[in-house]
Amino acid sequence: MRLMRRYRFSASHRLHAPSLDARLNRELYGKCNNPHGHGHDYTLEVVVEGQPMGATGRLIALGRLDGLVESSILKTLDRRDLNSDVEEFATLVPTTENLAAVVAARLAAAWPAAFAGSGARLEKVRIHETKKNIFEVQIEPPRPVSDTPPRRPAQS
Repeated sequence: MRLMRRYRFSASHRLHAPSLDARLNRELYGKCNNPHGHGHDYTLEVVVEGQPMGATGRLIALGRLDGLVESSILKTLDRRDLNSDVEEFATLVPTTENLAAVVAARLAAAWPAAFAGSGARLEKVRIHETKKNIFEVQIEPPRPVSDTPPRRPAQS
């Protein structure tokens, strides 16, 4: 079963790669390279996969998911200038591709503590920048940890 929950936030950014000259930045990013930046009203979708718990009939507690998204994402992105207010974009161009990757990484890092033992897995995040531009990041499931050391190949 999958659960998808939507959140909204507004943020501004300027698409500009410091490693490129002004002409190349204008060619690559067009109007999004405006020196004064521009803003978007983003929609974030968080998709969770798993089986509902028998006792509650719920996949996860929605309030807990809302709290995780608020503390990990919205608190630091909503009504912010991504270029100057968000740590990750000190070294990344704040494209929505990079924004989706940052959001996915933050949620994946916080997930185990927030939902330990629930069996629910963060599956993907999707960010709608405009009606036409939607970016999605699949979250890789964690690999099982083995207590057994790797076997050495037989020597001939």
